[in-house]
Amino acid sequence: MNDLLERCCGLDVHKDIIVACILNGPVGKPAKSEIREFSTLITGMRDLKAWIVSEDCHFVAMESTGIYWKPIYETLEDSFDGDISLLVVNARHMKNVPGKKTDMKDAEWIATLLRAGLLNGSFIPAKEIREFRDLTRYRKSVIRDITSQKNRI
Repeated sequence: MNDLLERCCGLDVHKDIIVACILNGPVGKPAKSEIREFSTLITGMRDLKAWIVSEDCHFVAMESTGIYWKPIYETLEDSFDGDISLLVVNARHMKNVPGKKTDMKDAEWIATLLRAGLLNGSFIPAKEIREFRDLTRYRKSVIRDITSQKNRI
């Protein structure tokens, strides 16, 4: 694989932990990887953001694991004053080689694929549109509840 990026980060997201791997090195030479684990609590996500900013990493990719990617995406999207490339990638598009899987290997594999430019991100609408969609869905559920109560009475 030909490298395109000098510095990139791969995130393996789970319910309780985030495993992050930053690959750093000149293009065309082996990259040095640094792997850390973070909590999915707000403080852990802030620590992740601070680490990514301190490493000056503008390219981040993560698996679209259920809904667990959403708070991480929201935390990171304003890094570097919005000058960050965040990719949420379908897990099927990054199939790892068969064998023993660990979170560290997954995070490093995601970073390796990102460094080579082999990942295509899913469509994520702008923040205003996401907020509007959430409000619309909430309104729909409230109307459904009201109708349910009226029918029950």
